[in-house]
Formats: sequence, C-alpha cells, structure tokens
Amino acid sequence: MNTKPNNRFLRTALILLGLLVAGLALVPGAKAQRVLSLKESIEIAQTGSPDIRKSQLNLFSNKKSLDAQRASLKSRFSLDLTPFDFSRSRIFDDFFSQWNTNEDYNSFATFSISQPIVKTDGTLSLNNRFGYRNNFSEFQDIRTITYYNNLFLQFDQPIFTYNRRKLQLQELELNLENAQLSNAMQLLSLERNVTQTFYTLYQAQNSLEIAEDEYENQQLSYEITKNKVEADLLAQEELYQAELNLSTSRSTMENQQVSVDNASDDFKLLLGLDLTEQITVDVDVNFVTRTVDLNQAIQHGLDQRMELRQREIDMERAEFELIRTNALNEFKGNVTLSMGIFGDNERVTNVYESPTNNPRVAISFSIPLWDWGEKRARMEASNANLDISKIDLENQKNDIIINIRKVYRNLQNLETQIEIAQQNVKNAELTYEINLERYQNGDLTSMDLNLFQNQLSDSKSQLATALINYKIELLNLKILSLYDFETQQPVLPQKTF
Repeated sequence: MNTKPNNRFLRTALILLGLLVAGLALVPGAKAQRVLSLKESIEIAQTGSPDIRKSQLNLFSNKKSLDAQRASLKSRFSLDLTPFDFSRSRIFDDFFSQWNTNEDYNSFATFSISQPIVKTDGTLSLNNRFGYRNNFSEFQDIRTITYYNNLFLQFDQPIFTYNRRKLQLQELELNLENAQLSNAMQLLSLERNVTQTFYTLYQAQNSLEIAEDEYENQQLSYEITKNKVEADLLAQEELYQAELNLSTSRSTMENQQVSVDNASDDFKLLLGLDLTEQITVDVDVNFVTRTVDLNQAIQHGLDQRMELRQREIDMERAEFELIRTNALNEFKGNVTLSMGIFGDNERVTNVYESPTNNPRVAISFSIPLWDWGEKRARMEASNANLDISKIDLENQKNDIIINIRKVYRNLQNLETQIEIAQQNVKNAELTYEINLERYQNGDLTSMDLNLFQNQLSDSKSQLATALINYKIELLNLKILSLYDFETQQPVLPQKTF
C-alpha cells in the first residue's frame, strides 16, 4: 500500500491550518482590547510622559545642588603634601656688597580642619604644618638642616557686609522648592491633558454607539418599507427614501469609526502606548450633583495654589538681588585672629623644645570712593524688578479668584443643562417609539420617521457632551482650587510651602 499521497495530503492540511491560524492572528479584531479607566490612564502617563521625566530630573538636580551646599557647610578636612621642593638662587647682598648663591631643599605637609560658620559667614580653622628644610649659603659656607612644625588656630570674619553663605543656601532652598512646585503643577497639567483626551475618545466611542443604534433603526425601517412596497402598500419612492436614509446612516457610522480610530491614536501617543495596541476607555459619566462651595474653593485656592508661592519665591529672589546690588562698591572689612606655636630643631623629636608663640591680629577695610552713580542706578533697577514681582503676585491672586468663579458658574449652568438633556432623551425615545409604531401602521412616511431618529441621536449626543463637560469642569475646579469636590478632600495632604 502506497502511503506517499496520504502523507502529502497531511502535510498540505497542516500548512493550510497554520496559515489559517496566522491569518486569524493578523485580523485587527482578533486582539483583545485593553480597557482603560481614567485613573489607570493618568498613572501610565505619569511614568511615560517626557515632560514629567524632565521635570523630575530638574527636581533631582536642584535637590543634589542643595545637598552639596549643605555638605560644604560641614567641617572640611584637607591634607596638602609637597614631598620635594628644590631651588638655587644667586642673590646680591647689599649689606656685604657681594653676590651669594643659596640652595634650598624643602619637604612639608599641611593638615587643616576648617569649619564655616553660617550665622556669621566666618571661618574657623585649625592648621598644622610640619616640614624639613636643608639650606646652604655660599656666603658663609653654612648648611642648616632643621625640622619645624607650625600649629595655629585662625578665625576669619567679614564685617560690614551681608552673609554670602546664608544667602546662597536660602537661594538653593528656594530653587528646590520651586522645582517641587513645578513638578506638582506639571503633574496636574498632565492630569488635565489626559482627562480631556480620555473624554474625547470616550465621546467618539459614544457617538459611534449612537450611530450604530441609528443604523440598526434605519435597517429595521428599511425592511418594513421594503415589505410594504412589495405588498403594494407604499409607493416605490418610499423605498428609495429608505435606501437613502440607510446609506446616510451607514456613512455616518463609518465616519464615527474613523473619529474613534484617530482619537485612540492620539490617546495612545499621549500615554506612550504601543500604537498597534487595541484600547478602549471605560468611564462612569452618570450625573451626580456635587456640592461646591464657592467661598471654600476661592479660599482654598488662595491658600494652596502653587503659582502664588512661586510668585512669592520670585519676590524673595528679587530681594536677594537687591541685597547683592546694595553690596556693590560697599564699605566692608575683614577681621583675622590667629594664635599658635612654632618650633624648630635639628632633631625631629625636639621640635617643640623651645616653642615660640605667634599670635596675629589683622583688620582690613575696603573703602569705595566714587562709582559714577553705578550703585544707585542698579539699586533703582532692582527695586523696579521687586515691584514687578509684587504686581505679578497680586494679578495671580485676582486670576485665581476670577477663574474659580467662572468654573463655578459653568458648573451651575451645566447641572441645569444635564437635567434638560436627560429629559430630552427620554422624550425623544418615547417620541421615536410612538412614531415607529405609526410608521409600521402606515400613518407616517420614512422621511418623517428619519427626522425623529435624528432627534433621538442628537439628544443622546447632547447629553453625553453635557456630562463630559461637567466632569471636565469639576477637574478644572480641582486644579484651580486644589480641592477635590468629588471626594470632598484637598488635593495636597498638607501645605507644600
């Protein structure tokens, strides 16, 4: 018995089966759709958004700069080594009126502990220098070998000037706080963008569902009209009108599908998802009236809005710049106090056999004489910048109050619009059902029925739009006041500044 044809048939069948499975995998609808909620979408965007990553890197950079500055204010230990230092010089001695050749060998190390003092901008340091010296003088043919050690405590204090260390530390603290505020604002802005794009996709999906319902109703109307025309109960032109209505409804449905695909791509791009992934959004837009207190929203916004703190930071920076400008060509001084002992000997163990005290006191001043009005002009410019910052702060407060009032009015209006839209949908559904029955009984034309169908579709779209607008306005109020009136909780658990 020949089994080769059967084997060939089996191989062919397996290949066809494999191609069939592969073909099903490539069908667009074969992949399971990923259903995303608004909360999940925001979380995905927060990890993949380039703007958020940049904001977090800026926050990290400012934090490390502040850490570095704080570390620089701690005790600093240093060790400087000079293992070998040789020099030969030919020097003319005026007293003996002759030339002298001098050779000098040095090897020394200096150990220091310095402690900056933030409150006074001074520096306290403990220094110890230990060395070896071998010196030869041709004049008297003398070679001197000695070990020496110089131990002293020194304090340097600027006077009649501003504290530069403290000012720099405060500036870095403000920079970090500003970066934290910017990052939090960036997150809120991203939440707004994701929410708006999310609801745009949902609205497109909802419009597609309405168009599909309309298309099904038109199909039913077309079948009824066709049966009546075939039974000579309606004129032929009624069938033509029903076909036109069905084609128009199908075109509308296909257009809505294109809108859904475009909105889906925009949404995936914003979230950083794979563009080939099939997604859909799920949201509860049922209308629930939220209790919104206008005075509470305004007060909470004025207390917590991060933009106001940023304006205050701008004012503090302007004041810092005013301090720096005032220090131009300033009268200032410096006080140096030092106390220590010095010892030297040919034997290293006897360095401090006969120590010498070496106190030092120094006071120096820098006295400007004439700057041709530079300081006064720069001070006037700095004062003007400070006034600008104050005006910006006041304008920001007014903008917050006005924008919260606008959103509050929109919410009040939308509540009324939603109630009207809900009633319109109920009326449109009842009207369509009644007229569909009249159409089935022959008391209504297909054109008239199509008008009632369009009225129903428009009512559903208007209701969906009003519900989405209400949700978006609630989000706007949350961002403006930093208070979530859906959960009746503040957005920030505590004041960030």
